[in-house]
Amino acid sequence: MAKLTKKQKLVHDKIEADKLYTVEEASKLVKEVNYTKFDASVDLAVRLGVDPRKANQMVRGIVTLPHGTGKDTKVLVLCTPDKEAEAKEAGADFVGMDDQIAKIEGGWTDFDVVITMPSAMAKVGKLGRVLGPRGLMPNPKSGTVTMEVGKAVKEVKAGKIDFKVDKYGIVHSSVGKVSFEPKKLEENIEEFMTTINKLKPAAAKGTYILSVYVSSTMSPGIQIDPKTIKL
Repeated sequence: MAKLTKKQKLVHDKIEADKLYTVEEASKLVKEVNYTKFDASVDLAVRLGVDPRKANQMVRGIVTLPHGTGKDTKVLVLCTPDKEAEAKEAGADFVGMDDQIAKIEGGWTDFDVVITMPSAMAKVGKLGRVLGPRGLMPNPKSGTVTMEVGKAVKEVKAGKIDFKVDKYGIVHSSVGKVSFEPKKLEENIEEFMTTINKLKPAAAKGTYILSVYVSSTMSPGIQIDPKTIKL
């Protein structure tokens, strides 16, 4: 444990607490301060000047990162038999309907995204108490309720992310892995921030982007100066 603390101290020493880093500096530094042996995720936390309790200040959107997230996203497709082959060919990990629904009702949630068809929503809707709290409920706005299930699967596998602001006014998202080149992390961050910027609610007054932090799974947050992000 002492060894880990020593590593943590070195990591903390590398990050200047009150410094605002450029997106380029932060993309390099987040790799340097990662001390895990595994390929950790790189995550972004964006605090917005919105009141998420008000419907007209809700920020929700979809972004496809140019270099993906580096994660192998497990996709479940709940569809009618005539769509099963299309879903499987597109790369879905689990495909079916009643059999998969029964597994979920039994507590199974070993997947990251659920894609379904409009005609199946009556059945899928009953899974709300299991899928809802985990943020896994399919939604037409995020493109996960569609007749084009194959296209939706391919988009998710390519790095499409559905995000929304939480009750504290913060948007969290993965933007890559520490194994990514700094330039790729930088471009993913810029794409994500451009999307957030476009979604600014008309009702939001004052400063919209209050703070931006990037961190790896086990590292402290590195604060990015929003003005250095190309939007």
